[in-house]
Amino acid sequence: MRQSWSDDRLDDLNKRVDDGFARVDGQFARVDAQFARLDSKIDAAAAELRQEMQMGFHQVNSRFNAMQQTMIRIGGGLIGVLIAAGAGLIATQL
Repeated sequence: MRQSWSDDRLDDLNKRVDDGFARVDGQFARVDAQFARLDSKIDAAAAELRQEMQMGFHQVNSRFNAMQQTMIRIGGGLIGVLIAAGAGLIATQL
């Protein structure tokens, strides 16, 4: 069997192995490029989602602020009415 493995056959085998690894390297480069494109798409989608969420939170915060102001005004008005009613009650007692 050793006699059938000449230098030419070993050189041919070596070249075929090198060519195979070169093809695999090329395929890995294409896969890496696809992952890079996918990664950039995911980053863009995440940034868009983050912006939409921030806008939504801003709207919710604005609504809470408006509700708080309304509650303060109503509370202040009720306190004023109670003071006026109390003063009127005291005035009638005197």
